[in-house]
Amino acid sequence: MNKYFILAGLFLSVGASAQNWQVRLRGISVQPNEKSTIDVIGGNANVSNSYIPEVDFTYFFNKNIAAELILGTTKHNVNAENTSLGNVNLGSVWLLPPTLTLQYHFYPTKTIKPYVGAGINYTFFYSSKPGDVTHVDYKNNAGFALQGGIDYMINDKFFVNFDMKKIFLKTDVTIDAAGTNIPAKVTLDPFLWGFGVGMKF
Repeated sequence: MNKYFILAGLFLSVGASAQNWQVRLRGISVQPNEKSTIDVIGGNANVSNSYIPEVDFTYFFNKNIAAELILGTTKHNVNAENTSLGNVNLGSVWLLPPTLTLQYHFYPTKTIKPYVGAGINYTFFYSSKPGDVTHVDYKNNAGFALQGGIDYMINDKFFVNFDMKKIFLKTDVTIDAAGTNIPAKVTLDPFLWGFGVGMKF
């Protein structure tokens, strides 16, 4: 786990003196596109959407190539639906999914600056509450991320931003229901839609 924080630290230190940075603050809608396999009781996992603030830092290596570190944390309610036991409340869980993308920026006009990106994500699951069962354990995991967005320049320093990301994420889940362990595999693959403001510095 520590290697991901080391990687983030190296990213933030590389060019700290270059002053070629921008920061954004966005409001984010996180919309899981879940699929699941639940052993023993069958059924499907249902994971709620979440709406959060998110901050990111971008460093430009040159005019077109940049790297972006995206930080935010989300809380989701989880249910197992249509199982042999009916619908089962699996409580809630927090996700911390730091994501690092490499971007290519376009400059079709002076004010409109679209970009595309791809990178890696590592998601930490924490502070889970079990709901109707004894305990639910989620396995941390890595995945790929795709990104696209547009910066609209208000002036040379400030801009507004629209951003969309797709994160490919799976987790192994173990449900403890009164001493019976029920394994499950859940694909989350969320879409992240964001709108916010940014500043160059």
